[in-house]
Amino acid sequence: MHCPICQDRGIILRGQIAVRCACARQRALVNRFSEAHLSPLMRSHTFASFDFKYYSRHHCDPIKGRSYYETARLAYQAAQEMVERIKAGQPTDGLLITGQVGSGKTFLACCIANSLLDAGKEVLFLVVPDFLDRIRATYDGGRDEFTERDLLDTAREVPLLILDDLGAHQYTPWAQQKIYSILNHRLNYSLPTVVTTNLDLEELNVYLGERTTSRLVQMCRVCRLAVDLDIRIASRKAKEGY
Repeated sequence: MHCPICQDRGIILRGQIAVRCACARQRALVNRFSEAHLSPLMRSHTFASFDFKYYSRHHCDPIKGRSYYETARLAYQAAQEMVERIKAGQPTDGLLITGQVGSGKTFLACCIANSLLDAGKEVLFLVVPDFLDRIRATYDGGRDEFTERDLLDTAREVPLLILDDLGAHQYTPWAQQKIYSILNHRLNYSLPTVVTTNLDLEELNVYLGERTTSRLVQMCRVCRLAVDLDIRIASRKAKEGY
């Protein structure tokens, strides 16, 4: 994140007084959210550990017209291509990863985040319902360390934003506007964004509104993951031997 105001020093001079630059607050937010929202388990998710055995070669995804395995391969390749372009400093589309609960969407998003974090890139990983709650908390008499503007500006401007679980929640007009504001800014400034959702495009229209869904489709390559059984359940059954 290059700051033209402080030249990445983190402080600026106002007369004889050194004050903290706004970019330093953004970096603090990026570091705090990225690590806080990636548990040790999530931090362990890598492209190398993405397991294709959960994606059937025999069942066909009616939406994509390919086997579950083929659609997973395409999503995996799209994620890797995005990471390599970001590492190389090249422009890239975002990714909209759709699929049912337990299909590996968050796992793949973590693979993207971890690969870039390990390469020293700035990534902000946000679980959408938690992030909206964090914004609401700033309204409670100033008890939060960061303001609503701090939170929104960081989500708008971070080099890579991952919005996890943009699902079937009850989005009020207030929540819809916050999400739209973030996505619209990132679209206008060509900042890549990864979004995971268990909704299809028609359902996104219902929950988020047409203008937000339109921007998602414009800024993101749409990928899909499909499975026969929730991967978390399948993995537990395999470990327990039943």
